[in-house]
Amino acid sequence: RGVRAVLTSMHAKERVISPVLRDELGLMVEPATGIDTDQFGTFSREVQRTGTQLEAARAKICAGFKCTPGARVGVASEGSFGPHPEVPFLAIGRELVLLIDRENGLELCGYDIGPDTNFSQEIVRDAESARAFAERAMFPEHGVILIGCQNGHPAPELMVDKSIQDFVGLEIRVTEALRSFGAVSIETDMRAHRNPTRMAAIERATRDLVRRFNLRCPQCDRPGFDVDALVPGLPCAWCSEPTSSSVAEILICKSCGHREERKVAVTHADPGQCAFCNP
Repeated sequence: RGVRAVLTSMHAKERVISPVLRDELGLMVEPATGIDTDQFGTFSREVQRTGTQLEAARAKICAGFKCTPGARVGVASEGSFGPHPEVPFLAIGRELVLLIDRENGLELCGYDIGPDTNFSQEIVRDAESARAFAERAMFPEHGVILIGCQNGHPAPELMVDKSIQDFVGLEIRVTEALRSFGAVSIETDMRAHRNPTRMAAIERATRDLVRRFNLRCPQCDRPGFDVDALVPGLPCAWCSEPTSSSVAEILICKSCGHREERKVAVTHADPGQCAFCNP
């Protein structure tokens, strides 16, 4: 408690991250100043993210430490959005909040993964379709981005407009883009300060980080002793054959390597998860 922390963000993520870490862990979180986090990648594709979500969050924290050398702890968030791996027409968001304590080497992540996102994109060729998309995306409370098109594909090198605030401005910019390109890509603005739904996911990921911090390793007492893998094979309630449902959880301490396997509380799987009873 009372430890100074720096949060690397230019999109107001301190609104949800700082209060949680202050109230739950006692961290005194301040946003880094003068860092353009777009250098680590943009959702609108002008700058491609290199590496994984975790690597991008680490890079942000490194920049935050350079900006605020007196901070012991660094915090950063990174999001990723795309189609659900099993239900392609359903979008899914993956939010990560990373904390690094450079005094003792602790690195800890909190996560929020699920379909609670408005992430979507559409190529439109008239202003009416653009307005309908914006209404579904909960505009203007949630932002939208217009991107120029070439050969039916988004082409950010032609145009990217993230400044639209209302339906009047949307119609004007869509009409201009259609005159220039014949089609325009309208997309949800996934930057946190323009997307309340994403901001809520970042808060949930921060609370998951706190949850993990409070899980101490029984061997070394370091934070983060949590489930790292699942063991399938829970028997079906009807036929007793093994299913894909988990029979046990593997907990691992990333600090000392201590490992425990714990059986799940339930003894049988729903037959709906059984390849024999529900092929």
